[in-house]
Amino acid sequence: MAGLLDGKTVLITGIITDSSIAFHAAAVAQEQGAKVIITGIPERLRLIDRIAKRLPQEVPPAIGLDVTSEEDLANLPAKLRELAPEGIDGVLHSIAFAPKTLMGPDAVAFLDGPGPDAAKAFEISAWSYASLARAVLPAMNEGGSIVGMDFDPRTAMPYYNWMGVAKAALESVNRYVAREVGAAKRVRSNLIAAGPIKTLAAKAIAGTATDDAKQLNMLNEYWDGASPIGWDVDDPTVVAKSIVAMLSDWLPGTTGSIIYVDGGASHNTWFPDQGFGA
Repeated sequence: MAGLLDGKTVLITGIITDSSIAFHAAAVAQEQGAKVIITGIPERLRLIDRIAKRLPQEVPPAIGLDVTSEEDLANLPAKLRELAPEGIDGVLHSIAFAPKTLMGPDAVAFLDGPGPDAAKAFEISAWSYASLARAVLPAMNEGGSIVGMDFDPRTAMPYYNWMGVAKAALESVNRYVAREVGAAKRVRSNLIAAGPIKTLAAKAIAGTATDDAKQLNMLNEYWDGASPIGWDVDDPTVVAKSIVAMLSDWLPGTTGSIIYVDGGASHNTWFPDQGFGA
């Protein structure tokens, strides 16, 4: 039986641990027939390569990529052509960052968030979606797909603070990227707004203190209860499969959109007495 990505080559960014959504997306992409190329933060390449050995199939050594480095971005097309002379067909942008002043249990009050820190969160979490699209476009094949990771920013979530603002910016950036890459090579650009998954990023938001862990558990329990079909924070493959579907040819007319993969919870009723939403 043919896989959704048979004959395709996809670039996966954002693998940090084997619990990362990006790691599971890479694994499902391989299971669906794709050749996978990965990138990593330059100072963590050895660690990322060790983690990548846990994928179902071997991948080339990770390409060092700092999405804020114009040098790294400029060198990326040549490195992709070296690994994939046939070109690449899809890209997963799974990159986000905010300083601790802006997100998590140790953050300052939202109104006190330092401007330079907010600018850094925007640069890495939103602007980089456009910078990555610009960098990979010369190596992309006609009709390819770019997918970014979102978390529904329509409500003011506890601890999420300025990252929620950056995600709102990402949604706008996606619309502009879709217009540019679509006109250039009929490449599609979409975001997947995922429900909460137990990843390193989730731990960074909630922290490790008892009260903070309790807050995360409350969110997880609420999400499952608010979802008409249920939600399992321990199952990243639900999101990974949706990423692979978006990277495939099976949504050829969808671009500039946000696909919600959250069990429907974000479209259900929020209950203020549970402390979520605003």
